[in-house]
Amino acid sequence: MDLTPPSAESVASARALLEDLLAECARRDASDIHLAPDLPPYMRVHGVLEPQADRPPVTATVLQSLAVELARGFDGAALTETGSLDGALSSRDGARFRFNVFRRGGQLAIALRRLEDRFRSLAELGLAESLYQLCDLPDGLVIVAGPTGAGKSTTLATLLDRINQSRRCHIITIEDPIEYIHRPALALVNQRQVGTDTRSFNDALVASLRQDPDVILVGEIRELNTIRTAITAAETGHLVFTTVHAGDCAGTIERLVSVFPADEQPGIRRQLSLVLRAVIAQHLLVADGPGLAAAREGGGPSGRRRRVVVSEILMVTPAVANLIATAKTAQIYSVMEAGGPHGMQTLEQDLARLHLAQLISETTAMMMARNPQVLRDRIAQLRKSASFHPRTTGGGR
Repeated sequence: MDLTPPSAESVASARALLEDLLAECARRDASDIHLAPDLPPYMRVHGVLEPQADRPPVTATVLQSLAVELARGFDGAALTETGSLDGALSSRDGARFRFNVFRRGGQLAIALRRLEDRFRSLAELGLAESLYQLCDLPDGLVIVAGPTGAGKSTTLATLLDRINQSRRCHIITIEDPIEYIHRPALALVNQRQVGTDTRSFNDALVASLRQDPDVILVGEIRELNTIRTAITAAETGHLVFTTVHAGDCAGTIERLVSVFPADEQPGIRRQLSLVLRAVIAQHLLVADGPGLAAAREGGGPSGRRRRVVVSEILMVTPAVANLIATAKTAQIYSVMEAGGPHGMQTLEQDLARLHLAQLISETTAMMMARNPQVLRDRIAQLRKSASFHPRTTGGGR
């Protein structure tokens, strides 16, 4: 699609509309804005997508002007070649948004996601504070897994901010797009954007090994060369953080291995067993439990706390490393069940905690659980445990 520059008047009008929508998104505590031709803007408020019926439909001409404005400073050719363009922007009041411009039916549409306006603590995100120990690792591979929109980037930003505030080191991030701006504190931080600063994740990752990094963040690893290079970086004394689209910890490992040809997979398993340090698999759930409703009625925080993080955590101990190397990932789940002292937890264990803390309903917990009977058992165990103390749980978006 041709991004021919529109008239100055069209650009000014589109820019004003965009700033108005971004401000409205912040006022309503919405997480996403959707713009499609001849339809009013849509906003996702507390997980529910709603048309803004009081606003007029957005015309194809306005969308064209918006697309041109958003594409400034980014690789506009990507829209013509692949049908979509990723990027990020800051609103007039400093709020940060990620955007995707894409073709549909021969016309343009735009999706924007509001990012966190500050770095949150792990406790605020609803994750165990023991995960901060990952920030002190000298090397290895740390993966945050989950579906799109599960808050993976937010979790990584929190961990990276901790390193920035506590270690004298060199951090390089490779992202598409850059979502969170890390201003150097104790650490030196260099952030590179795919499409503007580098051609691809792998090109930037290969180059980073010649830039004296201590910590490398790779926004996503999904193709063979990038996975291979990330493993090599972790093997050669660097701490590498990245994300993978996978539903659980064992599935994350199999997802990485399956990218390689069959004859290479045994070797990749052995390499992963040596460099993998942890996998955090997370999902966002609607917080429909009575405890959260009571907090809102009592004047407690609302909005972002209406969705909570449920997580599965795998820490790679020698026993886990052996299971990875010998292709026995199906047995990892039982190790996680008993791995509480090492900071591990299964999905069902965290669902049970959230349910007993009255943050999610039993229905929501059962729908998310891989095995409802196992979840019932974990709920019963926690109820009997005198040591159960609900962890303060924050929301995602």
